[in-house]
This record gives sequence, C-alpha cells and structure tokens, in this order.
Amino acid sequence: MCGLSLPLGVATVSLSASAELLHRLSANPWFGALALGDRRAVLAACDRVRLRPGEMLFRQGDAVPAGTGAFYGLSSGSIKASSLREDGKEAILAVLEAGNWFGEISLIDGQPRTHDATALRECEVLALPRADFDALMKKPAFSHAVSRMLAARVRSLYGMVEDATLRSTRARIARRLLLLARGDATQSPGARPVVPVSQESLAMMLGVTRQTLSKELRVLVQAGAVVLGYGRIEIASTEKLQELGVDH
Repeated sequence: MCGLSLPLGVATVSLSASAELLHRLSANPWFGALALGDRRAVLAACDRVRLRPGEMLFRQGDAVPAGTGAFYGLSSGSIKASSLREDGKEAILAVLEAGNWFGEISLIDGQPRTHDATALRECEVLALPRADFDALMKKPAFSHAVSRMLAARVRSLYGMVEDATLRSTRARIARRLLLLARGDATQSPGARPVVPVSQESLAMMLGVTRQTLSKELRVLVQAGAVVLGYGRIEIASTEKLQELGVDH
C-alpha cells in the first residue's frame, strides 16, 4: 500500500461502512459533485490508513516512482500541509479537514511530494492506490473533476501570493480568516461561525510573529469582527471581516 508503514495499521474499506462513508464524504463540494458511480468506485478501491497526532503521511521531497503512491481522502481528523525551512521555521500552507482529497500532484507529474502532510489530531485517511487513480483518470468526467480541483487550488494560491505582496498584515489576517471559515482547502459556499485554529497555527499560515498577530487580532475584536476563544476564533461578522480585508 504505497510504501506506508504506519503503527495504527491499514485496513480496507468494508462494504458495511461504504454507505456511511459515501454519505459523509459527499458533503465535500468536490467529492459530492462527482458522479455517484465514480464516488462508489473511489471508495471501493480505497484502503484506510490511521494516523496519530503528529504522525506524517508523507514528507516534502518524498519520491513517488511510477506505479506507486496514492490519492488521499481525509475521512476524519485534520492534516496540515506545511514546509520546514533549514533553521526549523515552519510555514503552514493549508489545513485539510475531513472530506478533502489531496496528493494528486505527484501522481500526475511524477515529481516528489511538494510539502509535508502531518496529522494535527488522530486521523483516518482513505488511500486510493495509484493504479486505481490512473484508471479513473482515463474517464473524462473524473479527469475533468481533478482539473477543476487543481484550478481551484491554483486560484487560491494566486490569491495568497497577491495578499502577501500587496496587502497589509491586517487585511491578510481578515482574508485568511474568511478562507478558514469556508474550510480553507474545502472552500464550501457558506461560512461557518467558528474557525478551529490556534493563534500559533494562524501565525504560521501567514508568516507573521505571534506578537504581530495578537496585536492585529485585538483590532479585529474591537471592530466586532471576531471573538477569541481557546484554540479557536469565532467569526462575529463576515461583513466586517470583508471590510477589514480591503486596504483603503
């Protein structure tokens, strides 16, 4: 199974669990938009991988030789996609929540993994083996869906680059909170009221110091845009966050 050797073990997705999995994972906008037959085919071919908090699914630079690797779906828990600099400084690129699928880039271009994928808490990951992914990619509807996923990610990355180069720190924080409210990588149509992310993690996402973040968050609190809690940030007003996300 993709060269993984994980202490909590690997198991196949049983038929008894497939209906529940199908219903739960179909809440994700990307997966839910696939044809029912393709969704069933994906789940039927997947293995289950369990990760402990802090355990890595793969590392940045890991080779993915031809015929190996997997396309991953997060069934439960959350995973951070991050990069680590030589001096140990970490940049969190995205937080992947249950329902998200990832890992397709190296299967498509044959190049090494682009980032670390680390469990933030106990996770269950579905692993679609390379052979099954390649077979599904021969179906136009599935390959077009993967193309749309990649396009959405490129669009999001362009937005982050634009924010980093053109916008103030306060605007960047407000805009990233709006992204996180929609599930960061998920990008659901509706925003949820609570962002389950610590201030430390948010600082690493934005590449700012904890002190700078705390200062700017206090301004957002005073503006009535957010309410701070332990390990989470409550969105009090998306309208005010949108206003703060624009530099005047």
